[in-house]
Amino acid sequence: MSSRNSKQSAVPEAREALNKFKMEAASEVGVDLKQGYNGHLTSREAGSIGGQMVKKMIESYERNMK
Repeated sequence: MSSRNSKQSAVPEAREALNKFKMEAASEVGVDLKQGYNGHLTSREAGSIGGQMVKKMIESYERNMK
């Protein structure tokens, strides 16, 4: 098991990129996501953000395979 905190990224620059990606995905699905804590979100809203992120990652992967 790693001694690194689970919130720490192996690549520090990746944290900012992932946060930007998450904000874009939230905007695309119409969820009001704010920087920091978002305890007001329902499970459905949070799940729709994650689902949109996965969808975009798969689309990107498929585009790059060609």
